[in-house]
Amino acid sequence: MTPALAAAGPDYWLRNARSPAALVQGLDAAPDLEGLVRLDLRVSHGQIAAIAPAGTAPEGIDLRGGQVWPGFLDAHTHLDKGHIWPRTRNPTGDFAGAITAVMGDRGAAWSEADIAARADFALRCAYAHGTVAIRTHLDTYLPHGLTTWRVFRRLREAWAGRITLQMSSICPLDRLTGPDGETLANAVAEAGGVLGMVTRHTGGIHDALPASFQAELDHFFGLAEARGLDLDLHVDESGESGARALREIALTALKRGFKGKIQCGHCCSLSIQPEEFAKETTARVAEAGIDIVVLPMCNMYLQDRVAGRTPRWRGVTLVHEMRAAGIRVSLASDNTRDPFYAYGDLDMAEVFRESARILHLDHPFGAWPAAVGATPAEAMGVADRHGTIRVGASGDLVLFSARFMTELLSRPQSDRIVLRAGKVLDAALPDYRELDATVGVAG
Repeated sequence: MTPALAAAGPDYWLRNARSPAALVQGLDAAPDLEGLVRLDLRVSHGQIAAIAPAGTAPEGIDLRGGQVWPGFLDAHTHLDKGHIWPRTRNPTGDFAGAITAVMGDRGAAWSEADIAARADFALRCAYAHGTVAIRTHLDTYLPHGLTTWRVFRRLREAWAGRITLQMSSICPLDRLTGPDGETLANAVAEAGGVLGMVTRHTGGIHDALPASFQAELDHFFGLAEARGLDLDLHVDESGESGARALREIALTALKRGFKGKIQCGHCCSLSIQPEEFAKETTARVAEAGIDIVVLPMCNMYLQDRVAGRTPRWRGVTLVHEMRAAGIRVSLASDNTRDPFYAYGDLDMAEVFRESARILHLDHPFGAWPAAVGATPAEAMGVADRHGTIRVGASGDLVLFSARFMTELLSRPQSDRIVLRAGKVLDAALPDYRELDATVGVAG
Protein backbone atom coordinates (compact mmCIF):
# COMPACT_ATOMS: atom_id res chain seq x y z
CA MET A 1 0.00 0.00 0.00
CA THR A 2 2.77 2.46 0.88
CA PRO A 3 4.42 2.58 -2.58
CA ALA A 4 1.05 3.18 -4.23
CA LEU A 5 0.19 5.96 -1.80
CA ALA A 6 3.62 7.54 -2.08
CA ALA A 7 3.25 7.59 -5.86
CA ALA A 8 -0.32 8.87 -5.82
CA GLY A 9 -0.95 12.26 -7.35
CA PRO A 10 -3.03 15.05 -5.83
CA ASP A 11 -6.32 13.27 -6.58
CA TYR A 12 -6.97 9.61 -5.73
CA TRP A 13 -9.45 7.18 -4.21
CA LEU A 14 -8.92 4.96 -1.18
CA ARG A 15 -11.07 1.95 -1.96
CA ASN A 16 -12.48 -0.93 0.05
CA ALA A 17 -11.95 0.63 3.47
CA ARG A 18 -13.59 0.40 6.88
CA SER A 19 -14.04 3.25 9.36
CA PRO A 20 -15.79 3.62 12.72
CA ALA A 21 -19.24 4.98 11.93
CA ALA A 22 -18.90 7.38 14.87
CA LEU A 23 -16.06 9.12 13.00
CA VAL A 24 -17.69 9.41 9.56
CA GLN A 25 -20.13 12.10 8.45
CA GLY A 26 -22.24 12.10 5.32
CA LEU A 27 -22.30 8.37 4.54
CA ASP A 28 -25.59 6.49 4.33
CA ALA A 29 -24.40 3.04 5.37
CA ALA A 30 -25.34 0.78 8.24
CA PRO A 31 -22.51 -0.10 10.63
CA ASP A 32 -21.62 -3.71 11.32
CA LEU A 33 -21.62 -5.33 14.76
CA GLU A 34 -18.31 -3.62 15.59
CA GLY A 35 -19.59 -0.18 14.63
CA LEU A 36 -17.62 -0.09 11.37
CA VAL A 37 -18.87 1.03 7.96
CA ARG A 38 -17.51 0.08 4.55
CA LEU A 39 -16.59 3.01 2.31
CA ASP A 40 -14.54 4.46 -0.52
CA LEU A 41 -12.84 7.78 0.13
CA ARG A 42 -11.61 10.34 -2.36
CA VAL A 43 -8.73 12.65 -1.46
CA SER A 44 -8.16 15.63 -3.71
CA HIS A 45 -5.54 18.34 -3.28
CA GLY A 46 -5.12 17.66 0.42
CA GLN A 47 -8.79 17.42 1.34
CA ILE A 48 -11.46 14.77 1.55
CA ALA A 49 -13.46 15.34 -1.61
CA ALA A 50 -15.97 12.49 -1.52
CA ILE A 51 -17.20 9.68 0.72
CA ALA A 52 -19.10 6.86 -0.95
CA PRO A 53 -20.27 3.33 -0.20
CA ALA A 54 -17.60 0.68 -0.74
CA GLY A 55 -17.40 -0.42 -4.36
CA THR A 56 -18.39 2.97 -5.74
CA ALA A 57 -14.94 4.17 -6.78
CA PRO A 58 -14.03 2.95 -10.27
CA GLU A 59 -10.35 2.74 -9.42
CA GLY A 60 -7.88 3.71 -6.74
CA ILE A 61 -5.73 2.32 -3.95
CA ASP A 62 -7.21 -0.86 -2.52
CA LEU A 63 -7.03 -0.91 1.29
CA ARG A 64 -8.24 -4.53 1.33
CA GLY A 65 -10.78 -3.82 4.05
CA GLY A 66 -8.31 -1.99 6.29
CA GLN A 67 -9.43 0.76 8.62
CA VAL A 68 -9.22 4.53 8.10
CA TRP A 69 -9.43 6.88 11.09
CA PRO A 70 -9.16 10.67 11.20
CA GLY A 71 -6.05 12.10 12.83
CA PHE A 72 -6.11 11.68 16.61
CA LEU A 73 -6.74 14.31 19.28
CA ASP A 74 -5.08 14.07 22.70
CA ALA A 75 -7.02 16.35 25.03
CA HIS A 76 -5.02 15.95 28.26
CA THR A 77 -1.23 15.71 28.43
CA HIS A 78 1.67 17.13 30.46
CA LEU A 79 4.39 17.95 27.96
CA ASP A 80 6.35 20.10 30.42
CA LYS A 81 6.95 17.04 32.64
CA GLY A 82 7.48 14.51 29.86
CA HIS A 83 10.56 12.29 29.66
CA ILE A 84 12.18 13.30 32.95
CA TRP A 85 11.99 9.70 34.25
CA PRO A 86 15.63 8.83 33.41
CA ARG A 87 16.87 11.52 35.77
CA THR A 88 13.98 11.70 38.29
CA ARG A 89 12.08 8.52 39.06
CA ASN A 90 9.15 7.86 41.33
CA PRO A 91 10.59 5.70 44.13
CA THR A 92 7.20 4.46 45.31
CA GLY A 93 5.10 4.61 42.13
CA ASP A 94 2.26 6.34 43.96
CA PHE A 95 0.74 9.81 43.78
CA ALA A 96 2.68 11.27 46.69
CA GLY A 97 5.94 9.98 45.24
CA ALA A 98 5.09 11.54 41.88
CA ILE A 99 4.39 14.97 43.32
CA THR A 100 7.57 15.00 45.40
CA ALA A 101 9.73 13.84 42.50
CA VAL A 102 8.34 16.37 40.02
CA MET A 103 8.64 19.26 42.47
CA GLY A 104 12.30 18.46 42.98
CA ASP A 105 13.01 18.09 39.28
CA ARG A 106 11.15 21.27 38.39
CA GLY A 107 13.15 23.33 40.85
CA ALA A 108 16.49 21.84 39.85
CA ALA A 109 16.36 21.39 36.09
CA TRP A 110 13.49 23.09 34.24
CA SER A 111 15.33 25.67 32.19
CA GLU A 112 13.86 26.95 28.92
CA ALA A 113 16.22 24.73 26.95
CA ASP A 114 15.36 21.66 29.02
CA ILE A 115 11.60 22.13 28.69
CA ALA A 116 11.77 22.89 24.98
CA ALA A 117 13.93 19.85 24.17
CA ARG A 118 11.70 17.40 26.02
CA ALA A 119 8.44 18.89 24.75
CA ASP A 120 9.60 19.00 21.14
CA PHE A 121 10.64 15.35 21.42
CA ALA A 122 7.18 14.47 22.73
CA LEU A 123 5.46 16.39 19.95
CA ARG A 124 7.50 14.54 17.35
CA CYS A 125 6.36 11.25 18.88
CA ALA A 126 2.72 12.28 18.76
CA TYR A 127 3.09 13.59 15.21
CA ALA A 128 4.61 10.35 13.93
CA HIS A 129 1.79 8.36 15.57
CA GLY A 130 -0.87 10.40 13.77
CA THR A 131 -2.01 13.02 16.29
CA VAL A 132 -3.21 16.36 14.92
CA ALA A 133 -4.14 18.25 18.11
CA ILE A 134 -2.91 18.20 21.72
CA ARG A 135 -3.84 20.04 24.88
CA THR A 136 -1.08 20.15 27.45
CA HIS A 137 -1.34 21.20 31.07
CA LEU A 138 1.54 23.35 32.27
CA ASP A 139 2.65 23.63 35.88
CA THR A 140 1.90 27.30 36.55
CA TYR A 141 3.62 28.58 39.67
CA LEU A 142 5.33 31.94 40.01
CA PRO A 143 7.92 32.74 38.92
CA HIS A 144 8.73 29.54 37.05
CA GLY A 145 5.35 29.19 35.35
CA LEU A 146 5.83 32.27 33.22
CA THR A 147 8.99 30.73 31.78
CA THR A 148 7.13 27.56 30.83
CA TRP A 149 4.38 29.51 29.12
CA ARG A 150 6.96 31.44 27.06
CA VAL A 151 8.48 28.16 25.90
CA PHE A 152 5.14 26.71 24.87
CA ARG A 153 4.03 29.83 23.05
CA ARG A 154 7.12 29.41 20.88
CA LEU A 155 6.43 25.69 20.44
CA ARG A 156 2.84 26.40 19.43
CA GLU A 157 4.07 28.71 16.72
CA ALA A 158 6.78 26.31 15.58
CA TRP A 159 4.32 23.41 15.35
CA ALA A 160 1.49 25.32 13.69
CA GLY A 161 0.26 23.44 10.65
CA ARG A 162 1.47 20.12 12.05
CA ILE A 163 -0.12 19.87 15.49
CA THR A 164 -2.71 22.23 16.94
CA LEU A 165 -1.23 22.89 20.39
CA GLN A 166 -3.36 24.17 23.26
CA MET A 167 -2.13 25.05 26.74
CA SER A 168 -3.88 24.96 30.10
CA SER A 169 -2.57 26.05 33.47
CA ILE A 170 -2.40 23.66 36.40
CA CYS A 171 -1.78 24.54 40.03
CA PRO A 172 -3.69 23.96 43.27
CA LEU A 173 -6.95 25.89 43.48
CA ASP A 174 -5.73 27.99 46.39
CA ARG A 175 -2.82 29.34 44.29
CA LEU A 176 -5.38 31.01 42.01
CA THR A 177 -7.31 32.51 44.90
CA GLY A 178 -4.16 33.84 46.54
CA PRO A 179 -2.11 36.90 45.62
CA ASP A 180 -0.72 35.19 42.49
CA GLY A 181 -4.14 34.45 41.02
CA GLU A 182 -4.60 37.56 38.91
CA THR A 183 -1.07 37.37 37.55
CA LEU A 184 -1.44 33.72 36.58
CA ALA A 185 -4.87 34.22 35.01
CA ASN A 186 -3.58 37.19 33.02
CA ALA A 187 -0.66 35.12 31.73
CA VAL A 188 -3.06 32.41 30.57
CA ALA A 189 -5.31 34.95 28.87
CA GLU A 190 -2.42 36.71 27.14
CA ALA A 191 -1.25 33.37 25.75
CA GLY A 192 -4.70 32.41 24.50
CA GLY A 193 -4.75 29.48 26.91
CA VAL A 194 -7.25 27.64 29.07
CA LEU A 195 -7.53 28.29 32.80
CA GLY A 196 -6.95 25.14 34.82
CA MET A 197 -6.34 23.98 38.35
CA VAL A 198 -6.37 20.85 40.47
CA THR A 199 -8.75 20.17 43.34
CA ARG A 200 -10.22 17.28 45.25
CA HIS A 201 -12.59 18.24 48.02
CA THR A 202 -12.13 15.82 50.90
CA GLY A 203 -14.37 14.86 53.78
CA GLY A 204 -17.64 12.96 53.84
CA ILE A 205 -19.88 13.28 50.80
CA HIS A 206 -22.77 14.41 53.00
CA ASP A 207 -20.75 16.84 55.13
CA ALA A 208 -21.52 20.53 54.85
CA LEU A 209 -19.40 22.21 52.20
CA PRO A 210 -16.81 24.52 53.79
CA ALA A 211 -17.54 28.12 52.91
CA SER A 212 -13.87 28.60 52.04
CA PHE A 213 -13.98 25.93 49.34
CA GLN A 214 -17.03 27.44 47.67
CA ALA A 215 -15.44 30.88 47.85
CA GLU A 216 -12.32 29.53 46.13
CA LEU A 217 -14.41 27.94 43.39
CA ASP A 218 -16.37 31.14 42.82
CA HIS A 219 -13.17 33.17 42.64
CA PHE A 220 -11.71 30.71 40.13
CA PHE A 221 -14.80 30.91 37.93
CA GLY A 222 -14.73 34.68 38.24
CA LEU A 223 -11.15 34.84 36.96
CA ALA A 224 -12.22 32.91 33.88
CA GLU A 225 -15.42 34.91 33.31
CA ALA A 226 -13.59 38.24 33.51
CA ARG A 227 -11.20 37.10 30.77
CA GLY A 228 -13.49 34.97 28.62
CA LEU A 229 -11.49 31.81 29.35
CA ASP A 230 -12.52 28.16 29.09
CA LEU A 231 -11.74 25.86 32.01
CA ASP A 232 -9.88 22.56 32.27
CA LEU A 233 -9.69 21.03 35.73
CA HIS A 234 -7.98 18.07 37.42
CA VAL A 235 -10.71 16.75 39.69
CA ASP A 236 -10.91 14.11 42.45
CA GLU A 237 -7.83 12.21 41.30
CA SER A 238 -7.75 9.94 44.32
CA GLY A 239 -9.24 6.89 45.96
CA GLU A 240 -11.03 8.97 48.59
CA SER A 241 -14.74 8.17 48.54
CA GLY A 242 -15.45 11.56 50.10
CA ALA A 243 -13.82 13.57 47.31
CA ARG A 244 -16.75 15.40 45.74
CA ALA A 245 -15.24 18.39 43.94
CA LEU A 246 -16.78 17.27 40.63
CA ARG A 247 -20.29 17.74 41.98
CA GLU A 248 -19.47 21.15 43.44
CA ILE A 249 -17.87 22.31 40.20
CA ALA A 250 -20.99 21.32 38.27
CA LEU A 251 -23.27 23.06 40.76
CA THR A 252 -21.10 26.20 40.63
CA ALA A 253 -21.19 26.27 36.84
CA LEU A 254 -24.99 25.96 36.91
CA LYS A 255 -25.39 28.59 39.61
CA ARG A 256 -23.26 31.09 37.72
CA GLY A 257 -24.56 30.22 34.25
CA PHE A 258 -20.96 29.82 33.08
CA LYS A 259 -20.79 30.34 29.31
CA GLY A 260 -17.40 28.87 28.48
CA LYS A 261 -16.37 25.28 27.93
CA ILE A 262 -15.45 23.15 30.93
CA GLN A 263 -13.46 19.94 30.79
CA CYS A 264 -12.80 17.89 33.92
CA GLY A 265 -10.17 15.19 34.02
CA HIS A 266 -9.73 12.03 36.12
CA CYS A 267 -12.78 12.13 38.46
CA CYS A 268 -11.57 8.81 39.89
CA SER A 269 -13.40 9.02 43.22
CA LEU A 270 -16.80 8.94 41.55
CA SER A 271 -16.51 5.21 40.94
CA ILE A 272 -16.17 4.35 44.64
CA GLN A 273 -18.98 6.55 45.92
CA PRO A 274 -22.52 5.38 46.79
CA GLU A 275 -24.61 4.68 43.71
CA GLU A 276 -27.23 7.36 44.32
CA PHE A 277 -24.64 10.04 45.03
CA ALA A 278 -22.73 9.11 41.88
CA LYS A 279 -25.93 9.25 39.82
CA GLU A 280 -26.80 12.69 41.18
CA THR A 281 -23.29 13.97 40.47
CA THR A 282 -23.40 12.58 36.94
CA ALA A 283 -26.76 14.23 36.32
CA ARG A 284 -25.46 17.62 37.43
CA VAL A 285 -22.35 17.26 35.26
CA ALA A 286 -24.55 16.50 32.27
CA GLU A 287 -26.84 19.43 33.07
CA ALA A 288 -23.85 21.78 33.27
CA GLY A 289 -22.53 20.56 29.89
CA ILE A 290 -19.17 19.58 31.35
CA ASP A 291 -16.90 17.41 29.21
CA ILE A 292 -14.99 14.59 30.89
CA VAL A 293 -11.57 13.30 29.88
CA VAL A 294 -10.32 10.03 31.35
CA LEU A 295 -6.72 8.86 31.59
CA PRO A 296 -6.95 5.14 32.30
CA MET A 297 -3.30 4.19 31.82
CA CYS A 298 -1.98 6.79 34.26
CA ASN A 299 -4.78 6.26 36.77
CA MET A 300 -4.22 2.50 36.85
CA TYR A 301 -0.52 3.17 37.40
CA LEU A 302 -0.98 5.53 40.36
CA GLN A 303 -4.24 4.70 42.09
CA ASP A 304 -4.56 2.02 44.76
CA ARG A 305 -0.82 1.36 44.72
CA VAL A 306 0.33 0.00 48.05
CA ALA A 307 3.69 -1.70 48.45
CA GLY A 308 3.39 -5.45 48.76
CA ARG A 309 -0.35 -5.49 48.01
CA THR A 310 -2.18 -6.25 44.77
CA PRO A 311 -4.37 -3.30 43.68
CA ARG A 312 -8.06 -3.85 44.25
CA TRP A 313 -9.34 -1.01 42.05
CA ARG A 314 -8.69 0.16 38.49
CA GLY A 315 -8.61 3.82 39.48
CA VAL A 316 -10.91 4.99 36.69
CA THR A 317 -14.26 6.75 36.63
CA LEU A 318 -17.80 5.86 35.52
CA VAL A 319 -17.41 6.31 31.78
CA HIS A 320 -20.35 4.18 30.70
CA GLU A 321 -22.72 5.86 33.12
CA MET A 322 -21.49 9.27 32.01
CA ARG A 323 -22.02 8.46 28.34
CA ALA A 324 -25.50 7.15 29.11
CA ALA A 325 -26.28 10.47 30.82
CA GLY A 326 -25.30 12.39 27.68
CA ILE A 327 -21.85 13.52 28.84
CA ARG A 328 -19.10 13.72 26.23
CA VAL A 329 -16.22 11.47 27.35
CA SER A 330 -12.75 11.63 25.80
CA LEU A 331 -9.73 9.38 26.27
CA ALA A 332 -6.23 10.85 26.54
CA SER A 333 -2.58 10.07 27.27
CA ASP A 334 -1.92 12.14 30.40
CA ASN A 335 1.72 11.87 31.53
CA THR A 336 4.54 10.31 29.52
CA ARG A 337 7.73 8.84 31.01
CA ASP A 338 7.68 10.95 34.14
CA PRO A 339 7.02 10.23 37.85
CA PHE A 340 3.25 10.26 37.32
CA TYR A 341 3.47 7.56 34.62
CA ALA A 342 6.70 5.81 33.73
CA TYR A 343 5.57 4.70 30.28
CA GLY A 344 3.65 5.90 27.21
CA ASP A 345 4.55 7.55 23.93
CA LEU A 346 1.64 9.92 23.17
CA ASP A 347 0.24 7.23 20.88
CA MET A 348 -3.53 7.53 20.78
CA ALA A 349 -3.86 4.13 19.12
CA GLU A 350 -2.29 2.69 22.28
CA VAL A 351 -4.55 4.84 24.45
CA PHE A 352 -7.65 3.54 22.68
CA ARG A 353 -6.43 -0.06 22.76
CA GLU A 354 -5.64 -0.02 26.48
CA SER A 355 -8.79 1.96 27.31
CA ALA A 356 -10.94 -0.61 25.53
CA ARG A 357 -9.44 -3.29 27.75
CA ILE A 358 -9.40 -1.36 31.01
CA LEU A 359 -12.83 0.27 30.67
CA HIS A 360 -14.61 -2.48 28.68
CA LEU A 361 -15.32 -0.24 25.70
CA ASP A 362 -16.39 -3.23 23.65
CA HIS A 363 -19.25 -5.69 23.10
CA PRO A 364 -20.30 -3.40 21.49
CA PHE A 365 -17.64 -0.82 20.63
CA GLY A 366 -20.43 1.46 19.49
CA ALA A 367 -19.40 5.12 19.38
CA TRP A 368 -16.34 4.78 21.63
CA PRO A 369 -13.84 5.43 18.78
CA ALA A 370 -15.15 9.02 18.83
CA ALA A 371 -13.44 9.39 22.22
CA VAL A 372 -10.10 9.88 20.45
CA GLY A 373 -11.52 11.94 17.57
CA ALA A 374 -14.84 13.75 17.33
CA THR A 375 -15.43 14.03 21.09
CA PRO A 376 -12.14 15.69 22.10
CA ALA A 377 -12.42 17.86 18.99
CA GLU A 378 -15.68 19.24 20.39
CA ALA A 379 -14.26 19.62 23.87
CA MET A 380 -11.19 21.46 22.54
CA GLY A 381 -13.24 23.67 20.24
CA VAL A 382 -11.57 22.46 17.04
CA ALA A 383 -14.33 20.30 15.54
CA ASP A 384 -14.38 22.52 12.47
CA ARG A 385 -10.86 21.30 11.64
CA HIS A 386 -10.33 17.93 13.27
CA GLY A 387 -11.93 14.77 14.53
CA THR A 388 -14.11 13.36 11.75
CA ILE A 389 -13.96 12.00 8.22
CA ARG A 390 -16.18 14.30 6.20
CA VAL A 391 -16.20 16.06 2.84
CA GLY A 392 -14.17 19.25 3.04
CA ALA A 393 -12.01 18.11 5.95
CA SER A 394 -8.26 17.97 5.57
CA GLY A 395 -6.87 14.64 4.43
CA ASP A 396 -5.24 14.02 7.82
CA LEU A 397 -5.85 10.30 8.19
CA VAL A 398 -4.43 7.21 9.84
CA LEU A 399 -4.57 4.00 7.80
CA PHE A 400 -4.42 0.59 9.44
CA SER A 401 -4.04 -2.75 7.70
CA ALA A 402 -6.26 -4.17 10.46
CA ARG A 403 -9.75 -4.89 9.20
CA PHE A 404 -11.65 -5.72 12.37
CA MET A 405 -11.46 -4.35 15.88
CA THR A 406 -9.89 -7.55 17.21
CA GLU A 407 -7.11 -7.12 14.67
CA LEU A 408 -6.73 -3.42 15.45
CA LEU A 409 -6.51 -3.93 19.21
CA SER A 410 -4.37 -7.06 19.26
CA ARG A 411 -1.21 -5.48 17.84
CA PRO A 412 0.50 -2.12 18.34
CA GLN A 413 -0.17 -1.11 14.69
CA SER A 414 3.43 -0.09 14.14
CA ASP A 415 2.85 -0.45 10.40
CA ARG A 416 0.16 2.24 10.27
CA ILE A 417 0.37 4.85 7.54
CA VAL A 418 -0.20 8.47 8.51
CA LEU A 419 -1.47 10.89 5.88
CA ARG A 420 -1.17 14.64 6.29
CA ALA A 421 -3.10 16.70 3.76
CA GLY A 422 -3.43 13.51 1.73
CA LYS A 423 0.31 12.79 1.55
CA VAL A 424 2.21 10.01 3.29
CA LEU A 425 3.91 11.43 6.37
CA ASP A 426 7.63 10.80 6.39
CA ALA A 427 8.25 11.15 10.12
CA ALA A 428 10.04 8.48 12.11
CA LEU A 429 9.79 8.22 15.87
CA PRO A 430 12.73 10.04 17.48
CA ASP A 431 15.43 8.00 19.21
CA TYR A 432 15.44 8.28 23.01
CA ARG A 433 19.20 8.81 22.80
CA GLU A 434 18.47 12.33 21.58
CA LEU A 435 17.44 13.17 25.14
CA ASP A 436 20.47 11.69 26.87
CA ALA A 437 22.28 14.98 27.30
CA THR A 438 19.07 16.76 28.34
CA VAL A 439 18.06 14.28 31.03
CA GLY A 440 21.57 13.31 32.08
CA VAL A 441 21.76 9.75 30.79
CA ALA A 442 25.10 8.26 29.87
CA GLY A 443 24.85 6.24 26.67
